[in-house]
Amino acid sequence: MADNKKKRGTQDRALIALSESYEVAYWSKKFKVTPAKLKAAVKKVGHSARKVEAHFKEQRHMAADRARIAISEPYEVRYWSKKFKVTPARLKAAVAEVGHSSKKVEAYFATKKKKTAKKKKTAKKAVKKTTKRRKS
Repeated sequence: MADNKKKRGTQDRALIALSESYEVAYWSKKFKVTPAKLKAAVKKVGHSARKVEAHFKEQRHMAADRARIAISEPYEVRYWSKKFKVTPARLKAAVAEVGHSSKKVEAYFATKKKKTAKKKKTAKKAVKKTTKRRKS
């Protein structure tokens, strides 16, 4: 549906014209998105209906798979390492131990932090005891 209304062939049907309100309404309804999201997608990938549809499918897939950590993707390793404030190696080890679920990995790191905090606390107590003995 290009700008030329006299052309109604297949090429015209494969394009999204944002200047026409009826087209925005049609494509928004077809892809089950808001007009604003449709306009943003067209701006990002172009006026081809096929490309816009692929873009929305990818977005839905990513939203459904957000809670999983894909170690094979470097950008995911960077993101989750930064989020959990750990090195990529520790993140990979945690995923190997508890699985790809971000909630399980987060719980894993939380328990590790508690254990580390306890160790530090006992170490501080031991240091205080030895310094008291030396002073006496």
